Amino acid sequence: MTCICKYNSPLGGITLAADEDFLKGLWFDGQKYFPDKLISESAEKPLGIFDKTIDLLERYFHGENPNFDIPLSLDTTPFRRAVYDILTTIPYGQTTTYGEIAAALAKQRGVKRISAQAVGGAVGHNPVSIIIPCHRVIASDGGLTGYAGGLDKKAALLKLEKAPLSARS
Repeated sequence: MTCICKYNSPLGGITLAADEDFLKGLWFDGQKYFPDKLISESAEKPLGIFDKTIDLLERYFHGENPNFDIPLSLDTTPFRRAVYDILTTIPYGQTTTYGEIAAALAKQRGVKRISAQAVGGAVGHNPVSIIIPCHRVIASDGGLTGYAGGLDKKAALLKLEKAPLSARS
């Protein structure tokens, strides 16, 4: 059974979803692609994984790099999973681009090219914001684009991490 927990972050409400052992979701309230049925089909219940996640979020929002070592269980496609795996390698306080992720994924898969737009679609559907750091992905020109939680939150998260608005080299 999926349980939920509400957390009031400095950037607004966050809904967490988990089972007994694994975090399954972390969304800003009002975030695009929020699974609307989650609230009606889940119960609020205290879980140890919620306590651990909230402790790490508190540290994160106070400017620390808490190394989010939370066990995850994601109901997603293999393509999206591969994108999320790459996202978890983006260091705290750094950024990359959709095109760089597409190139890395193409290299991993031994193909000539993967669409940056396909990567953007996967990034946008990330069910575990912050922990899988999709906010660290920017446009090739250094601009902010494509954050399901809202560009204001993306900008605030990058500012918190003191991340440059240009991709890493």
